[in-house]
Amino acid sequence: MNRTFTLLAMTAMTIFITCRPSAKPADINDPLAANRDTTVAPGTNFFYYANGGWIKRNPIPSSERANGIWLTIEDGVKDAVKEICESSANASATIGSNKQKIGDFFASGMDTLTIEKMDIKPLEAEFNKIDVIKDIPGLLSSIAHLQTLQVGAMFSIYVGRDDKVPTQYAIFLNQGGLGLPNRDYYLNTDARTANIRSEYLKHLQSMFQKLGYEPIAAGKNSKDIMALETSLAKASRKLEDLRDPYKNYNKMTIEELNKLTPSIDWNILLKEMGVAKLDTVVVGQPEFFKALNANVKSVSIDHWKTYLRWNLINTYAAYVGRQFEDQNFNFYSRTIYGIQEPKPRWKRVVEKTNRSLGEVIGQEYVANYLPKGTKEKLVEIGNNIRNETRERIQRLDWMTEPTRQMALKKIETMVMKVGYPDKWKDYSELEVSRDSYAQNVMNAHKWSFNYMIRKYGNPVDRLEWNMFPQTYNAYYDPTGNEIVVPGCNIIVPGYGKKLPDDAVLYGIIGGSTFGHEIIHGFDDQGSQYDETGRLNNWWTKEDREKFEARTKLLIEQYNNYVVLDSLHVRGEATLGENIADLGGIQLGYSAFKKTSQGKSNETLNGLTADQRYFLGFAYAWMVQIRDESLAAQIMTDVHSPVQFRVIGPMANTPDFYRAFNIQPGEPMYRDEKIRVSLW
Repeated sequence: MNRTFTLLAMTAMTIFITCRPSAKPADINDPLAANRDTTVAPGTNFFYYANGGWIKRNPIPSSERANGIWLTIEDGVKDAVKEICESSANASATIGSNKQKIGDFFASGMDTLTIEKMDIKPLEAEFNKIDVIKDIPGLLSSIAHLQTLQVGAMFSIYVGRDDKVPTQYAIFLNQGGLGLPNRDYYLNTDARTANIRSEYLKHLQSMFQKLGYEPIAAGKNSKDIMALETSLAKASRKLEDLRDPYKNYNKMTIEELNKLTPSIDWNILLKEMGVAKLDTVVVGQPEFFKALNANVKSVSIDHWKTYLRWNLINTYAAYVGRQFEDQNFNFYSRTIYGIQEPKPRWKRVVEKTNRSLGEVIGQEYVANYLPKGTKEKLVEIGNNIRNETRERIQRLDWMTEPTRQMALKKIETMVMKVGYPDKWKDYSELEVSRDSYAQNVMNAHKWSFNYMIRKYGNPVDRLEWNMFPQTYNAYYDPTGNEIVVPGCNIIVPGYGKKLPDDAVLYGIIGGSTFGHEIIHGFDDQGSQYDETGRLNNWWTKEDREKFEARTKLLIEQYNNYVVLDSLHVRGEATLGENIADLGGIQLGYSAFKKTSQGKSNETLNGLTADQRYFLGFAYAWMVQIRDESLAAQIMTDVHSPVQFRVIGPMANTPDFYRAFNIQPGEPMYRDEKIRVSLW
C-alpha cells in the first residue's frame, strides 16, 4: 500500500499515542480545520483545500524526500526504536540474547571511529573472491554467493507461495541486476532521465576511483557497466507489464530453464544458494533470462568481475567508510530523489537496525510501546469494513449471481492479521558483535536470505508476517487471501489523548487502511485469485468484461492527471492502487454512515459529519513530496502521487459531491457518465 494509518482506543474515550508532533492548541482541537487552505475551493483541488494550510507551514526538511503525516508518525516510531536500541546497547546482556543483538548492532553502527578505521576492510574477502574468478563456472559460483549476501547481481530470487498451488512454496526468478531503479532509467529519452544517466556514469567512476582505480581505468569500468546494465534493461519488462500475474508466472523444470539459458547451470547455481531437491522454478520474464544468458556468453569475464565489484560496493556503501557513504548519498539520494543532506546518523543506524532485526525489536516494541487491546480494536474496525464489503457485493448491479457468490466466499474467508504476529521469527543463528558494522549487516543479510530459502520444501507458514509491528504500512497477499495491518498504524497525530470522532476514524482507519487492503483482493490483480489464494479465473466472461470496461475509465482518468511538466500518472501501472483507493473511500463512508455521527450528520467545528469524513480521508494523505522524488515515483511506483489518491477517488464518489456541493465546471467534477463505481 506504501503506507496506512490506523488508530487504537485505550478505553472508550482515550487514545494512546506513541508519538505526535508538538502542536498548537488549534491543531489539537481539530487538525481537520487547522490543516485546510480555505483560499482553495473544495471543488478546485480537494487535496490542497484539505491539507494546504499545513503544507504551507511545514516545508520539507533538507534530509527528507517528503514531509507530512507519514514523516510525523515514522519519526515517532524511530524515537521508540532508538530508545530500544540505546537501552539495549547500555545493558549488560547475555551473548545471543535479543538485547545483545539489538544493542551491539546499533552500537557498531554508531561507532564511526572504528568504521572509518576499517573503511572497506570488511569487504576485502568478498572482493578477493571476485578477483580469482577465471571462467563462467567461477562467475556463477560467485553470483550464487553474492546473492546470499543480498547483492542482487544478474537477477532477483525469492521464495513465496506458489500462485497456482498456494499450499506450497515456490522459487521465483525475476529480472534484476540494475544499478539504476528500473529499466526506464536506461531507455527513456527525456532530459531529466538523460541527466540521471550522465550522473550515474560519474558516480560509477567516482566509486571505482575510491576503490583505488586510476581515473582512466575507472572511466572504462563505468562505461562497461553501463553497457551491460543497458543490455539487461532492454530485456526487462515495463512497470505495467510486471502487474500481469499470468504473464509473469512461467513454471519450468530445471531442465527447461537450463535449455532456455544453456550458459547458466541452474542446478549448480541454486544448490550453492542453499536450495535442495529443486524440481521446478517460476520464471517471471523468460525473455530477460534469455538475454542474460547471451550476456554470460558474450561479455568477457573481466567485465563481469567489474560488474560484481560494483554490485558489492553498491550494496554495502552505506555501511563502510564515509567516502563511500557520502558518494552513495550524493547520487542515489540527492541526484535521483532531490534530498539535500543525509539524515542524522542515529536515524540511519536505527533504520538499518530495525530492518535487520525487525521481529526482535518488534517484540520489545509491542511489549513497551503498544497498549493492551491493540489487536481487538483493530479487528473490530476491520470486521466492520468487511461486513460493509459483503453488503456492497450483495447489492452490486453489474455482477451476475455466480460471480457474486464467489466474491462473497472470498470476503468471508479473507484472513485479517492485525497488531503483531502470534509467532515470532527465531533469530538465534544470527551473529552480531560490536566489531564491525558492515559485517553485522552482511550477517543479517545472509540470515534473512537463508531464512527465505529454507522455506522451500516445507509447509506454508500461515502465521508468518512479512511486515514488522513497528512498520508504518499494510499489505494484502493474494496467495494467502489475507490482509496485514501492523500495530504502529494506530497513530493519528494532533488529537492529544482524545479519541477523534468517528468521521476521522472511518476516514483514516476504515477507508484508507482496511477498506483499501480488502479491495486489493478485488482489484485488477487480486481479483484473479480465488478464496484459497490460487491464481484462478472465478469470474464469468460477462462479468470480467464489465469489470474491465469500468477499470478502463479509471485508467483514462488517471492518465490525464499531470504530475510534473510533461509527466502524467501512469494509469495502467497504478490501476490496482487506484481501485483500492476508490473502493476504500466508498467502503469507509458506507460504514461511517451506520454510526450515530454518520446518521445525524451533525456539525462539529463548522464541518458536517460527511465533510469531516472526506477531510479525514484526505488527512491520511497529507504529504508533500520533492519534485525529483515525484519524477522517480512515476517511473518506479505502482502508487499514484498522494494528491491524486485524494482527488481521484473523490471525483468518482457522489457522496463527496453532496458533502461539498461540487458543481459542473469545477475541476473536481466528473460527468456522471464517466464516474467509476466498482465495489
